[in-house]
Amino acid sequence: MSTRKTLVKAAVPVLAAVAVGAVAVGALSANSPSQDGKPKAKAESRSGGAPAVPAAVSDPGDPATWKLPIEAYMVSRADARLVSSGRDRVIAECMKRAGFPNWVPAPDLPAVGGKTETDWRYGIHDAAQAAKRGYHPDAAEQQAYDKAMMAGAVDRSGADPKVLRGCAESAGTTVPTVTRSDLVEQIKGDSYKESAKDPRVTAVFAQWSACMKAKGYSYGKPMDANDDPRFNDPHNVSDVEIATAKADVACRTQHRVEKTWFDAEAALQTKAIKANQAALNEVQTANKDTVSKASAAAAAH
Repeated sequence: MSTRKTLVKAAVPVLAAVAVGAVAVGALSANSPSQDGKPKAKAESRSGGAPAVPAAVSDPGDPATWKLPIEAYMVSRADARLVSSGRDRVIAECMKRAGFPNWVPAPDLPAVGGKTETDWRYGIHDAAQAAKRGYHPDAAEQQAYDKAMMAGAVDRSGADPKVLRGCAESAGTTVPTVTRSDLVEQIKGDSYKESAKDPRVTAVFAQWSACMKAKGYSYGKPMDANDDPRFNDPHNVSDVEIATAKADVACRTQHRVEKTWFDAEAALQTKAIKANQAALNEVQTANKDTVSKASAAAAAH
């Protein structure tokens, strides 16, 4: 199970899927690491351009406020929404000119779960939330998410799929889609996996495990509790799940699990960024260009 969710478009038929959804899905990956199979990051690269951005910690006690170095080469969630809404507007105008004034884009799904790249990346961390929902998002958030999924499941506009596809393609000249960088995703995924092997991290994992054992729970690593199959159903949060989550957060806090893990991952990302600086500068430039065009399109309407 993964409690780390991403902001995406509501599910719609192929009609709307062509025009919407790509921006949010492409730009906003889940907080969990990327899967294997991505192109390998280059071992060496010229380091010209801007230096690697250091990790940032606004509130040491709140992982949601932390920023990993690789985030400098990603489109922020706010900018991704700007691009998405800009494309939706351009596509809707095109559809109206084509004779389909009732076509509307699928809505963005309400945020559920982790709100930033680091929120829940290393597991749950809010004691009050754990006491209410265990390893799951706020009940109201989950309900709003589910409701939006249902509402976005049907397109009643009668739009021609070919016309919609053409409008989506033509929108790219005004507001291009945000494309996910394989290199960025590779660095994110590798740093997450490799940081869990760092001696400092494995040491706090062992401390956490011993802490949990003293409370009556047997897990080797923090994410083992998070991914316990007994806690898969977001609509049925058991007393066992809540008790486990409360103990989990208490042990995490006692042994500074998240901060130790974050620091180890940030160091790995900084090294990877320096080794791939030139390529990442190109990614950053492309992202800025896309957001700039979306801003210009928004200002024109």
